Amino acid sequence: MNVAAPPVPSGPSARGAVVTIAVLLVLAALWFARDLVAPLALALVLVVIVHPMRHPLERRGWPRWAATTAVVAVVYLILAVLAGLLVFAGVEFAELVVEVFPDLRVAVASVADWLVAIGLGDRVAEATASALDPAVLLGVAQGLGGWLLAFLTAAFFVLAYVIFMAADASRYGRAEHAFGPGIRPRLDRLRALNSGIRRYYVVNASFGAVVAIVDGFALWALGIPVPAVWAILAFVTNFIPNIGFVLGLVPPAVLAFVVGGVPLLLAVIAVYSVVNVVLQVLVQPKFVSDAVDLSLTLSFVSVVFWTFVIGPLGAILSIPLTLVAREVLLGPERSWLRWLSGNAAVHSPGPTPEVPPAASPEPEPEPEAEPSPAEEDR
Repeated sequence: MNVAAPPVPSGPSARGAVVTIAVLLVLAALWFARDLVAPLALALVLVVIVHPMRHPLERRGWPRWAATTAVVAVVYLILAVLAGLLVFAGVEFAELVVEVFPDLRVAVASVADWLVAIGLGDRVAEATASALDPAVLLGVAQGLGGWLLAFLTAAFFVLAYVIFMAADASRYGRAEHAFGPGIRPRLDRLRALNSGIRRYYVVNASFGAVVAIVDGFALWALGIPVPAVWAILAFVTNFIPNIGFVLGLVPPAVLAFVVGGVPLLLAVIAVYSVVNVVLQVLVQPKFVSDAVDLSLTLSFVSVVFWTFVIGPLGAILSIPLTLVAREVLLGPERSWLRWLSGNAAVHSPGPTPEVPPAASPEPEPEPEAEPSPAEEDR
């Protein structure tokens, strides 16, 4: 007896299932290859940021290879400055932890005793004490060697990726000449995406520099040790949407409690709150939203998501990675989903206006028949 094969599902539901499975497989591959993907994403963002400097150089008669070399050199300069700042901050932090280790132990003990006194119980006090254990910070400081090794390995891939991407970017300007004007809408979308990424990082770097300078001078005036380290931390965490303020506040606040007690802790929190609320909450979001058109919810979720997928670097690259994913997965035709993601420039097409039917022409009057000669005689 022949048994009929079950029908193969087709239609929108089947296509949706295939797309979902494909996306999950891609995310799993990104997670397994995060050590290669994270430097690749960083190199891509840096090349996108620096790429516009190629055009004035070529207009002045520079050959294409020379303009590419200039782009690579500027990206390397940016990486060198960032690496120098991170190494300086890491060394200063390691020395600081060793220096304040005894005071930190006393502060942790006092916090544990205070938690027991207000009735939170021994378990909560022990959990808090273990979380604030100076040995944890000391282990972090001692583990900077392994972190620097991983950083140098990632830097090697970034340096190589930058050369390849800058060389490839030099020929993308000839796409319209190669494929004709029909490729222009796709090029316009790509240019808009790159422009949004550049504006996002320019805005964040500008506000981050202001926040770092103000926070650094404020911490120096309050007597907090190594204020330059916390200023660098404030600059870096400014690139992390929504939660960057908290990440930049916690270390100097804990240090303020260690060296000056609760009054100094409250002073640091007050300074950070005033500076960061004014700049990062009231002013900066206006410029960032104009650059990227992402909802606040999606911005926050993207930080958590990309940090899980490609590691800590995903927190800094979360916005451009989300913009790229939106362009790839949604495209211009899914205006409703793009609007939900925060793209205010997308509008629904609306109902098609009804065109009134054309009025039927009135029938022309038939010409009267001319009378015959017999009728005229009558």
